[in-house]
Amino acid sequence: MNRSEIGYRRLRNQRIAGDRCEKPNDVVRHLGAMQAQDYHQVLWAIGSRMQHASISDIERSIANREIVLTWAMRGTIHAVPPESVRSMLQLLTPRILAGDKRRLEQLELTTEIIEQSTELVFRALHGNQWISRPDAMQLLEEAGIRTTGQRGYHLLWHMAQTGLICLGPREGKQQTFVLLDEWVPPARDASREDVLLQLTERYYAGHGPATVQDFAWWTGLTLSDARLGLQLAKGQLESAMIDDRELWYHSSAEGIEVRPSVYLLPGFDEYLLGYKDRSDVLRKEHAKYIIPGGNGVFMPNIVIDGQVVGVWKRKVKTKGLDLLLELFTAHEDRTDELIAAASRYGEFMGLPLLSVDIQVITS
Repeated sequence: MNRSEIGYRRLRNQRIAGDRCEKPNDVVRHLGAMQAQDYHQVLWAIGSRMQHASISDIERSIANREIVLTWAMRGTIHAVPPESVRSMLQLLTPRILAGDKRRLEQLELTTEIIEQSTELVFRALHGNQWISRPDAMQLLEEAGIRTTGQRGYHLLWHMAQTGLICLGPREGKQQTFVLLDEWVPPARDASREDVLLQLTERYYAGHGPATVQDFAWWTGLTLSDARLGLQLAKGQLESAMIDDRELWYHSSAEGIEVRPSVYLLPGFDEYLLGYKDRSDVLRKEHAKYIIPGGNGVFMPNIVIDGQVVGVWKRKVKTKGLDLLLELFTAHEDRTDELIAAASRYGEFMGLPLLSVDIQVITS
């Protein structure tokens, strides 16, 4: 393997290229978890990895509890397999909560306030009920618990981290919350090592080739625990040395046939967000366009032959979609493929493409 192959291999292993998945939950299970802090972006992240997909297919899978949305890793919302959600929380959230003490102090959230809020939300949701975020804020305020300045959101986040609640069905454009124990059936108990092994295998099968540092960043585990996971999974993994780095991938991944390819990927997609080091597919000078301002918001991106070469934006109109594709450098010979990739997104949205404007970014 050489460095130029890394992008191609990741495209295939992530199911963006090659054999795509049939069902939405197959995508999430294969990758282990998918960043989902932007609801509409994760729908396309899942859909772009399916043979045939529509928004309704994926939303139905979420509503049917085949995919769970919760703060499963790194303190951010992820789409995760229902059978894995509790074990992932048990493995990954203690470190997150241990690091949250300073934030609780800043927000003046005491143990007593957290316990009172937890009891209120439990009572409101018990019996397979759900509540929207605005109604949850009102519930807390009426009990004398101030929710301004991120206090209310942080209380709900804390309840999700401890496994009390997760995201439930959408109520119009609003998120709702449900009790995790009522939303997701109980799963068999597993040891810490078993959970770590499964997460490691899924990461390298769905994200490889990747380093142990990438895996540690993705999960939020310590480097020591990430290395333990790698040791546990070594029988299923292979490695290659590239530029003094050891990259690991699942042994089921065969050699690749390099083919020209063009994809429009969503913001926060695992193709970029799933790694600490993104330099194999994104040049350093272009990172400012993908994460403008360095504020953690990842723009939808354009991938040509495994490399991130631009960003794209959409405008939803009454009669269809306008897409603006902004490339870092000109790719006149790939215009037809860019339009075909845009058409695939339009099909997913169930809307006709009104226009596809391809420009080169000048700065």
